[in-house]
Amino acid sequence: MCEINLPSEQMPALLFHNIELLMRMLISENLAFVQHVQKQETSLCLVMTNLTFLFLLFCLFPGRTMFVQTQDTPNPNSMKFLPGRTVLEMGTMNFAGPRDAFCSPLARQLFRIDGVKSVFLGPDFITITKADANMEWKVIKPDVYAAIMDFFASGLPIVNEDSKPSADTAPSDDDDEVVAMIKELLDTRIRPTVQEDGGDVLYRGFEDGIVKLKLQGSCTSCPSSIITLKNGIQNMLQFYVPEVESVEQVKDEEAEEAAQV
Repeated sequence: MCEINLPSEQMPALLFHNIELLMRMLISENLAFVQHVQKQETSLCLVMTNLTFLFLLFCLFPGRTMFVQTQDTPNPNSMKFLPGRTVLEMGTMNFAGPRDAFCSPLARQLFRIDGVKSVFLGPDFITITKADANMEWKVIKPDVYAAIMDFFASGLPIVNEDSKPSADTAPSDDDDEVVAMIKELLDTRIRPTVQEDGGDVLYRGFEDGIVKLKLQGSCTSCPSSIITLKNGIQNMLQFYVPEVESVEQVKDEEAEEAAQV
């Protein structure tokens, strides 16, 4: 089920009138029902199934054939947006702040939204992290929806041609057997699970039995990131690679500075 609010004071009268007529039709067919009407009838809140909401979007915006879905992450300040289309052909890209987004027209557009702290691009999803923990997602989500739909309709490239997504686990001639095994486990076992939660983990080295990893996306400021790192990633690596003694998180100083801009 999904909820839609219609604040009459914040939209053109004709648009509100058309939405109201369509809503009356949906209510009459028992496809939606009124949850509450605020004082002086300035805002109408209705509840309907996701399928009905999709039908409503197609009726109101026939030129926009895109339906962006959202998925909660373990980090309450991050949300995963799934546009139903390929975002990056390979790898991931993290933008800790507006200063990092020079190579991505999509990220630049998302950073124009008030309250967006960081943007993370995955194979088929976009993770948005909000700056203010007290700001509710319902305040930001409509602007993110609109920005994503408008961007994909524009035909602009998601990232510039000369930009390269992370290739941290790509095989290297310098890799010994242990490092090669660690990279393979990160790619095949660990990374898919982390990306499912809207984040990513990058390989940053192996020295003296310690695997150094960098967390991105929803994992960056997640309260449970240390638990994930130690109980999840470390245990799996130690099970398959006895040479691994510990896993440590490394932070990019430049990314932290960009996040403060």
